[in-house]
Amino acid sequence: MQPVSILLNILWLLLGGVWMAAGWIVAAIIMAITIIGLPWARAAFNIAIYTLPAVRPAGRAPRYPDRPVRPRHGFAGTDRQPIWLLLAGWWLALGHLVTAVILAVTIIGIPFAWAHLKLAGIALWPIGRAIVPA
Repeated sequence: MQPVSILLNILWLLLGGVWMAAGWIVAAIIMAITIIGLPWARAAFNIAIYTLPAVRPAGRAPRYPDRPVRPRHGFAGTDRQPIWLLLAGWWLALGHLVTAVILAVTIIGIPFAWAHLKLAGIALWPIGRAIVPA
């Protein structure tokens, strides 16, 4: 890793990466406890790992896979996404939005704010997303 990448990863961790990854892990644990939320727990753990730059390999990004999105993805299909939205999605998205607004005030924080805005969108509808090469 280059020194600039290491510095940016450290800044990401300090400017929201750690506490938002912790939020994703808490959401995953809550979903796993309910048993009915196990598919969302897996998605939340994957996104928590993506949120920590020291853990994820560089050059990866969350996107919808290059395959047609089926109307349902198992039990946690698109028709059951409101369950996730009510139980965990709204507060994760709110956390990312608040962090993005705080970071957008500074010039150095604008790229990090943009990343938090992308993660806020993922927080609302995580099922069907995949971490793919950028």
